[in-house]
Amino acid sequence: MMRLLIHGIALWSGFFVMGIELLGGRLLSPNFGSSIYVWGAIITVFMLALSLGYLAGGRWSKDSPSLSRLALLLGLAALTSLPVLPLSGEPLEHLAIAIPDPRFGALTAATLLFFVPTFISGMVSPYCVRLIVDGETTAGHRAGQLYFVSTFGSAAGTLLTSFYLVLWFEVNAILLSLAAISIALSLVGLAAGRKRP
Repeated sequence: MMRLLIHGIALWSGFFVMGIELLGGRLLSPNFGSSIYVWGAIITVFMLALSLGYLAGGRWSKDSPSLSRLALLLGLAALTSLPVLPLSGEPLEHLAIAIPDPRFGALTAATLLFFVPTFISGMVSPYCVRLIVDGETTAGHRAGQLYFVSTFGSAAGTLLTSFYLVLWFEVNAILLSLAAISIALSLVGLAAGRKRP
């Protein structure tokens, strides 16, 4: 059950990241447009934040790894995504005036809104690997399974958000729902972690 929950967290984390990334285009477009510059800025920030998160997650997993700490990462990523909503309103308008170049304005905005939650989300996958690897002979197999699940979650988050969710719901409602699911899954992980000896 613990392994199933860890895989579920990895899958959802991938879904969450890509859902937020696609919503980023909607949140930045009123002030910066939806040109290739804006999407280039969003993708750059997400890739950089994820790469640094992978490093940090791998390092943090060396010290007393536990399901509870993994669950805390997922919950923290969700909580740090909540300021995206108030910051994407008037603060982005001021930022667009202060930095009129859409390239650097969008890059600054994407960093302000998305770097922290994406960095924390990046810590999830290597932490999951640390928890499910039970020996050197199975390390590659277990890591491959986990990255398959995580990337499948990312693909599902991309497809469902872009094809369906943005057509059915407001951006704010989608983001709040994604955060709420992350927090709920985090609480399940915390409860399961406390039950383990």
